[in-house]
Amino acid sequence: MTEALLARLKAGAATDEPIAAVGAHPDDETLGIGSRFAAIKHLRLIQITDGAPRDLIDARKHGFADWQGYAAAREVELSNALATLGAAGAERLRYGLPDKQALDSLPEIVDRLVADLSGMAAVITHPFEHGHPDHDTAALAVSLACRRMTAPPRRLEFASYHLQGDERVFLRFREGSGPPATEIVLNPAELALKQQALGCFKTQSALLQLFPLGSEWLRPAPDYDFHKAPGPALYEQLEAMPRAADWRAQAGAILKRM
Repeated sequence: MTEALLARLKAGAATDEPIAAVGAHPDDETLGIGSRFAAIKHLRLIQITDGAPRDLIDARKHGFADWQGYAAAREVELSNALATLGAAGAERLRYGLPDKQALDSLPEIVDRLVADLSGMAAVITHPFEHGHPDHDTAALAVSLACRRMTAPPRRLEFASYHLQGDERVFLRFREGSGPPATEIVLNPAELALKQQALGCFKTQSALLQLFPLGSEWLRPAPDYDFHKAPGPALYEQLEAMPRAADWRAQAGAILKRM
Protein backbone atom coordinates (compact mmCIF):
# COMPACT_ATOMS: atom_id res chain seq x y z
CA MET A 1 0.00 0.00 0.00
CA THR A 2 2.84 2.38 0.80
CA GLU A 3 4.46 1.65 -2.57
CA ALA A 4 1.18 2.38 -4.36
CA LEU A 5 0.80 5.70 -2.53
CA LEU A 6 4.37 6.69 -3.35
CA ALA A 7 3.75 5.82 -7.00
CA ARG A 8 0.63 8.00 -7.11
CA LEU A 9 2.43 10.92 -5.49
CA LYS A 10 5.35 10.52 -7.87
CA ALA A 11 2.97 10.63 -10.84
CA GLY A 12 1.05 13.60 -9.44
CA ALA A 13 -2.17 11.58 -9.62
CA ALA A 14 -5.16 12.64 -7.55
CA THR A 15 -5.17 10.93 -4.17
CA ASP A 16 -8.39 10.42 -2.22
CA GLU A 17 -6.72 8.96 0.88
CA PRO A 18 -6.55 11.42 3.79
CA ILE A 19 -2.92 12.44 4.31
CA ALA A 20 -1.34 14.58 7.02
CA ALA A 21 1.87 16.55 6.59
CA VAL A 22 3.61 17.47 9.84
CA GLY A 23 6.05 20.36 9.50
CA ALA A 24 8.23 21.87 12.21
CA HIS A 25 8.10 25.41 10.78
CA PRO A 26 6.05 27.40 8.25
CA ASP A 27 7.70 26.52 4.89
CA ASP A 28 9.02 23.03 5.76
CA GLU A 29 6.06 21.22 4.26
CA THR A 30 6.13 23.42 1.16
CA LEU A 31 9.80 22.65 0.59
CA GLY A 32 9.36 18.96 1.24
CA ILE A 33 6.25 18.00 -0.73
CA GLY A 34 4.49 21.21 -1.78
CA SER A 35 4.24 20.27 -5.45
CA ARG A 36 1.79 17.47 -4.55
CA PHE A 37 -0.52 19.35 -2.21
CA ALA A 38 -3.17 20.07 -4.82
CA ALA A 39 -3.35 16.38 -5.77
CA ILE A 40 -4.10 15.32 -2.17
CA LYS A 41 -7.85 15.81 -1.89
CA HIS A 42 -7.98 15.38 1.91
CA LEU A 43 -4.88 17.18 3.16
CA ARG A 44 -4.30 18.00 6.82
CA LEU A 45 -1.35 20.30 7.53
CA ILE A 46 -0.02 20.19 11.09
CA GLN A 47 2.43 22.96 11.99
CA ILE A 48 4.32 22.34 15.24
CA THR A 49 5.98 25.73 15.80
CA ASP A 50 5.10 29.25 14.75
CA GLY A 51 8.54 29.72 13.20
CA ALA A 52 9.47 32.52 15.61
CA PRO A 53 12.34 31.88 18.07
CA ARG A 54 11.81 33.70 21.34
CA ASP A 55 15.45 34.86 21.41
CA LEU A 56 14.40 37.48 18.79
CA ILE A 57 17.55 36.94 16.72
CA ASP A 58 15.60 36.10 13.57
CA ALA A 59 12.80 38.57 14.29
CA ARG A 60 15.17 41.53 14.59
CA LYS A 61 17.18 40.38 11.59
CA HIS A 62 14.02 40.77 9.52
CA GLY A 63 12.94 44.07 11.04
CA PHE A 64 10.43 42.90 13.66
CA ALA A 65 10.45 44.26 17.20
CA ASP A 66 8.92 41.15 18.78
CA TRP A 67 8.39 37.48 18.06
CA GLN A 68 4.63 37.93 17.68
CA GLY A 69 5.03 40.16 14.63
CA TYR A 70 7.53 37.77 13.09
CA ALA A 71 5.25 34.79 13.71
CA ALA A 72 2.31 36.63 12.14
CA ALA A 73 4.39 37.44 9.06
CA ARG A 74 5.44 33.82 8.67
CA GLU A 75 1.80 32.72 8.94
CA VAL A 76 0.80 35.08 6.14
CA GLU A 77 3.68 33.81 4.00
CA LEU A 78 2.55 30.20 4.40
CA SER A 79 -1.07 31.05 3.66
CA ASN A 80 -0.02 32.80 0.45
CA ALA A 81 2.19 29.87 -0.54
CA LEU A 82 -0.64 27.38 -0.02
CA ALA A 83 -2.98 29.51 -2.11
CA THR A 84 -0.36 29.58 -4.87
CA LEU A 85 -0.09 25.79 -4.78
CA GLY A 86 -3.85 25.29 -4.96
CA ALA A 87 -4.04 24.11 -1.36
CA ALA A 88 -5.78 27.05 0.30
CA GLY A 89 -8.59 24.70 1.33
CA ALA A 90 -6.36 22.27 3.19
CA GLU A 91 -7.24 21.66 6.82
CA ARG A 92 -4.70 23.41 9.03
CA LEU A 93 -3.80 22.69 12.64
CA ARG A 94 -1.34 25.05 14.34
CA TYR A 95 0.30 24.04 17.61
CA GLY A 96 1.97 27.45 17.96
CA LEU A 97 5.05 26.34 19.91
CA PRO A 98 8.25 28.40 19.97
CA ASP A 99 10.79 27.79 17.22
CA LYS A 100 13.89 25.91 18.51
CA GLN A 101 11.99 24.74 21.62
CA ALA A 102 9.58 22.09 20.36
CA LEU A 103 11.25 19.33 22.37
CA ASP A 104 10.22 21.07 25.62
CA SER A 105 6.59 20.21 24.71
CA LEU A 106 7.14 16.69 23.40
CA PRO A 107 4.49 14.95 25.58
CA GLU A 108 1.90 17.57 24.59
CA ILE A 109 2.80 17.23 20.90
CA VAL A 110 2.47 13.45 21.04
CA ASP A 111 -0.92 13.66 22.76
CA ARG A 112 -2.20 16.07 20.12
CA LEU A 113 -0.81 14.03 17.25
CA VAL A 114 -2.53 10.87 18.49
CA ALA A 115 -5.82 12.71 18.06
CA ASP A 116 -4.92 14.70 14.97
CA LEU A 117 -3.54 11.73 13.02
CA SER A 118 -6.63 9.65 13.72
CA GLY A 119 -8.30 8.62 10.48
CA MET A 120 -5.29 9.55 8.35
CA ALA A 121 -4.09 6.96 5.82
CA ALA A 122 -0.54 8.36 5.87
CA VAL A 123 1.54 10.99 7.62
CA ILE A 124 4.55 12.70 6.05
CA THR A 125 7.11 14.45 8.22
CA HIS A 126 10.82 15.19 8.70
CA PRO A 127 13.58 12.60 8.93
CA PHE A 128 15.73 12.32 12.07
CA GLU A 129 18.97 13.81 10.72
CA HIS A 130 20.15 16.46 13.20
CA GLY A 131 19.44 19.14 10.58
CA HIS A 132 17.35 21.21 12.99
CA PRO A 133 16.28 20.32 16.55
CA ASP A 134 12.62 20.93 15.73
CA HIS A 135 12.87 18.60 12.71
CA ASP A 136 14.21 15.90 15.01
CA THR A 137 11.38 16.55 17.47
CA ALA A 138 8.79 16.25 14.70
CA ALA A 139 10.24 12.89 13.63
CA LEU A 140 10.27 11.65 17.22
CA ALA A 141 6.78 12.90 18.05
CA VAL A 142 5.20 11.33 14.95
CA SER A 143 6.95 8.04 15.67
CA LEU A 144 5.74 8.01 19.29
CA ALA A 145 2.19 9.02 18.36
CA CYS A 146 1.91 6.27 15.77
CA ARG A 147 3.15 3.69 18.28
CA ARG A 148 0.31 4.66 20.61
CA MET A 149 -2.41 4.40 17.96
CA THR A 150 -4.40 1.23 17.37
CA ALA A 151 -4.71 2.02 13.66
CA PRO A 152 -1.71 4.26 12.88
CA PRO A 153 -1.20 5.91 9.51
CA ARG A 154 1.67 4.85 7.29
CA ARG A 155 4.72 6.93 8.16
CA LEU A 156 6.55 8.65 5.30
CA GLU A 157 9.28 11.28 5.25
CA PHE A 158 10.14 14.19 3.01
CA ALA A 159 13.77 15.23 2.61
CA SER A 160 14.93 18.21 4.68
CA TYR A 161 18.59 19.11 5.24
CA HIS A 162 21.56 17.73 7.15
CA LEU A 163 25.34 17.68 7.42
CA GLN A 164 27.15 14.95 5.46
CA GLY A 165 30.78 15.08 6.53
CA ASP A 166 31.62 18.76 6.15
CA GLU A 167 28.99 19.41 3.47
CA ARG A 168 25.54 20.87 4.06
CA VAL A 169 23.06 18.83 2.03
CA PHE A 170 19.63 20.25 1.16
CA LEU A 171 16.52 18.33 0.09
CA ARG A 172 18.30 14.96 0.09
CA PHE A 173 18.23 12.18 2.67
CA ARG A 174 21.34 11.28 4.61
CA GLU A 175 23.13 8.51 2.75
CA GLY A 176 22.44 5.02 4.09
CA SER A 177 20.00 6.29 6.70
CA GLY A 178 16.86 4.47 5.64
CA PRO A 179 14.87 2.72 2.91
CA PRO A 180 15.30 3.65 -0.76
CA ALA A 181 13.74 7.00 -1.59
CA THR A 182 11.31 7.90 -4.36
CA GLU A 183 12.33 10.90 -6.44
CA ILE A 184 9.56 13.18 -7.65
CA VAL A 185 10.98 15.06 -10.62
CA LEU A 186 9.07 18.29 -11.13
CA ASN A 187 8.04 19.12 -14.68
CA PRO A 188 8.55 22.73 -15.86
CA ALA A 189 5.05 23.84 -14.83
CA GLU A 190 5.36 22.23 -11.39
CA LEU A 191 8.77 23.74 -10.86
CA ALA A 192 7.59 27.21 -11.82
CA LEU A 193 4.63 26.95 -9.43
CA LYS A 194 6.81 25.77 -6.58
CA GLN A 195 9.29 28.59 -7.18
CA GLN A 196 6.38 31.03 -7.10
CA ALA A 197 5.10 29.52 -3.84
CA LEU A 198 8.52 29.66 -2.18
CA GLY A 199 8.80 33.26 -3.29
CA CYS A 200 6.00 34.00 -0.83
CA PHE A 201 8.40 33.35 2.06
CA LYS A 202 10.05 36.75 1.99
CA THR A 203 11.57 36.38 5.45
CA GLN A 204 13.25 33.12 4.43
CA SER A 205 14.50 34.13 0.98
CA ALA A 206 18.23 33.96 1.81
CA LEU A 207 17.94 30.45 3.23
CA LEU A 208 15.65 29.14 0.51
CA GLN A 209 18.19 30.06 -2.18
CA LEU A 210 20.29 27.14 -0.93
CA PHE A 211 17.67 24.52 -1.81
CA PRO A 212 17.65 22.71 -5.19
CA LEU A 213 14.04 22.67 -6.38
CA GLY A 214 14.03 20.27 -9.32
CA SER A 215 13.00 17.25 -7.26
CA GLU A 216 11.21 16.24 -4.09
CA TRP A 217 12.09 13.03 -2.26
CA LEU A 218 9.89 10.70 -0.21
CA ARG A 219 10.51 7.41 1.56
CA PRO A 220 8.95 5.18 4.24
CA ALA A 221 10.09 6.32 7.68
CA PRO A 222 12.64 3.97 9.30
CA ASP A 223 12.44 2.95 12.95
CA TYR A 224 15.06 5.28 14.37
CA ASP A 225 16.98 4.88 17.60
CA PHE A 226 16.51 8.43 18.84
CA HIS A 227 19.11 7.93 21.57
CA LYS A 228 21.90 7.67 18.98
CA ALA A 229 23.25 10.44 16.77
CA PRO A 230 22.24 9.92 13.12
CA GLY A 231 25.41 11.77 12.08
CA PRO A 232 26.98 15.19 12.62
CA ALA A 233 24.58 17.97 13.55
CA LEU A 234 24.16 20.77 11.06
CA TYR A 235 22.41 22.94 13.62
CA GLU A 236 25.48 23.07 15.83
CA GLN A 237 26.98 25.30 13.14
CA LEU A 238 24.13 27.81 13.47
CA GLU A 239 23.68 30.70 15.87
CA ALA A 240 22.00 30.17 19.27
CA MET A 241 21.22 26.49 18.73
CA PRO A 242 21.40 23.66 21.29
CA ARG A 243 24.02 20.93 21.15
CA ALA A 244 22.81 17.70 19.57
CA ALA A 245 24.00 15.71 22.59
CA ASP A 246 21.83 17.92 24.79
CA TRP A 247 18.82 17.31 22.51
CA ARG A 248 19.32 13.55 22.76
CA ALA A 249 19.78 13.72 26.54
CA GLN A 250 16.62 15.78 26.99
CA ALA A 251 14.67 13.53 24.62
CA GLY A 252 15.87 10.47 26.51
CA ALA A 253 14.80 11.94 29.85
CA ILE A 254 11.35 12.81 28.51
CA LEU A 255 10.97 9.33 27.03
CA LYS A 256 11.73 7.79 30.43
CA ARG A 257 9.04 9.94 32.07
CA MET A 258 6.55 9.09 29.34
